[in-house]
Amino acid sequence: MSRTWWQAIGAVAFALAVVAGTVTVTRAAMTSSPPAQAPAASDEGGPGVPGGPRGDSADAGFARDMAAHHQQAVEMSFLVRDRTKDADVRRLAYDIANTQANQRGMMLGWLDLWGLPKTGIAPMAWMGGSGPSGHSGHAQGPEGLMPGMATRAQLADLGKASGRDAEVRYLRLMTAHHKGGVEMARGCVRLCTVKVEKELAQGMVDAQQAEVELMEGMLRERGQ
Repeated sequence: MSRTWWQAIGAVAFALAVVAGTVTVTRAAMTSSPPAQAPAASDEGGPGVPGGPRGDSADAGFARDMAAHHQQAVEMSFLVRDRTKDADVRRLAYDIANTQANQRGMMLGWLDLWGLPKTGIAPMAWMGGSGPSGHSGHAQGPEGLMPGMATRAQLADLGKASGRDAEVRYLRLMTAHHKGGVEMARGCVRLCTVKVEKELAQGMVDAQQAEVELMEGMLRERGQ
């Protein structure tokens, strides 16, 4: 894999780290009166802390859904890392796992800060009908999964694969996963109101699009 590709990915990762670094200094901007201690979580659709997003807002919905979406990416990346010796695939898997685990922690932290629950009963409802198709912006995949997420059977198959087979399965699954994640992140850029969250979402779009191109190239190298 060319050095240029990894330099490009590294530049995007650095940009995301800069966004992450703004979280500490923007906490006060996310709610007008931060509590002295973590508030009790409200019901899913109700208000959290005064001045913060409601539980049924795009800000809360994106944070909840993308945290779950990221968790699967981390899981898949650890699966393939232990099933191949290919340096490029292992490096990519490590980068994805590290980046998305950190971002997941940020989003769950925001939900705590807002006094909102970390899980919801209606994934993708926050996107309404604002998706690219104009009519079904929160369409879910098989098993009621969010866009791009792998099924239980696909994860099981990845867990049993090794070598080139594991690499191809991972790259295919993660490419689809990233494309779904980009759709969700674009939804937040359009609909979210918390500035630092919108910035993080745009960073996800930029980084994951670059990684999709990288993974498509890696698949071509493997005859796919």
